[in-house]
Amino acid sequence: MCGGVRITNLARYLRSGAGHLFRGVVVLLALGIGSNPASGQTIVAATDSPVKTPAFSATLSALRLSLDEAVALFLRQNLDLLMAKFGVESAKGQQITAKLFPNPVASIGTLSSFTQGRTMGNSGAVIVQVQQLFELAGKRGYRIESADFGTQSAEAAFEDAVRQLSFTVKDSYHRIQLAHRRLTLAEENRDRFSRILEINTIRFKKGYIAEVDLIRIRLQFIDFQSQVIQGIQESDTARADLRQLLRLSPATQLELTSEFDYKRIDPDIGRLRTVALEARADVRMKRLVFSQREADLKLAKAYRIPDVTIGGGYAVQGARGPDNPGQVALSLGVPLPLFNRNQGGIMQAEVAVQSAEADLNKTLNQVENEVDVAYKNLMQSRRLVEAFLGGVLDDARSTLTIVERAYERGGATILDLLDAARTSRTIQQNYFEALFNYQRNVIQLQSAVGQEIL
Repeated sequence: MCGGVRITNLARYLRSGAGHLFRGVVVLLALGIGSNPASGQTIVAATDSPVKTPAFSATLSALRLSLDEAVALFLRQNLDLLMAKFGVESAKGQQITAKLFPNPVASIGTLSSFTQGRTMGNSGAVIVQVQQLFELAGKRGYRIESADFGTQSAEAAFEDAVRQLSFTVKDSYHRIQLAHRRLTLAEENRDRFSRILEINTIRFKKGYIAEVDLIRIRLQFIDFQSQVIQGIQESDTARADLRQLLRLSPATQLELTSEFDYKRIDPDIGRLRTVALEARADVRMKRLVFSQREADLKLAKAYRIPDVTIGGGYAVQGARGPDNPGQVALSLGVPLPLFNRNQGGIMQAEVAVQSAEADLNKTLNQVENEVDVAYKNLMQSRRLVEAFLGGVLDDARSTLTIVERAYERGGATILDLLDAARTSRTIQQNYFEALFNYQRNVIQLQSAVGQEIL
């Protein structure tokens, strides 16, 4: 069974930069539409009620899932992704706000000549006025441009979360497969030595073998039995982790249908580097953030130009007022930029541009290194798996069978049998670990590139 780290903290996997991005599935999630892996029918995800537990999770006793179906189910139901999607909606709200014009200001006032014996009752005036602020120097356009880049950046950040979190699902899926393989191996060894122990117990009673040999066989049987128990525990833990990621009920029994076999791939490292710098969502997000900061800088410089406030009104006077009972008023207001010309805002915007540019360059360098490391790890794990498949794995299995038959005929000692059993177990377990690492390195490279690797 797998002795790897239990997947209980998604943030830990976010920081690792792992995961895989399916663009089509991202669009699927954005639309809230997917296919039910259990029934094969199209369903609509309840994105307006993200905290509801899916109805089928409490009723199904078993759920058959391929790797792609597990990822699709994860994208529809995982709460972390749903919360990340809210960030996109928030950015769209800011985009709407950026397009709005300033509201006009309506005012009403009165006046009278109290020093001349006039009062509001006999000669007061009522003045009604409306003022409108007009933004100059393209401020509204720069604000809209910045908000557009912000929305695109939030969408790219959501896609990057999908890329990273998808790695978590695939890794958990493969861990279950590894645990199943190791459990099966432990059960086979336990059953083999159960038969050997039963036969040699009879032989010991007849005086054909020494008691110390029987004890050695019994101890080896107990060792394999303990491995079976440990394997069951690790398998249950891995399945619980995947159910938690998929937001399924603990009563749901998962049946994995994808094969845990070796499939050789020969990626082109030069093309992968180019694709990663163009396709990865986090790189696109950092480029959009940089463009947004440039738009913010243009907006900050535009604030040096004062805006104009234009107003119009009408005054109505009382019966004993001057000869002009009604008057029209026009006003024009312009702030005088004598002191505040947004010097601090411009400086902050310039620093933000420089910071975004540095962050973009850092991400580009990080992506190149992630692709290079993932590629090298994949090549090394591929060599190791192919070394096992080159004959070592079959030799370990056949050696145990040969020694077991020789022991039954008296041509080998109990120590030879135990040594062959341990060697066969170690070789097969190492092969399963190598195959798991290869599969993990494949999805790690896919995550580093940002798309499938054929």
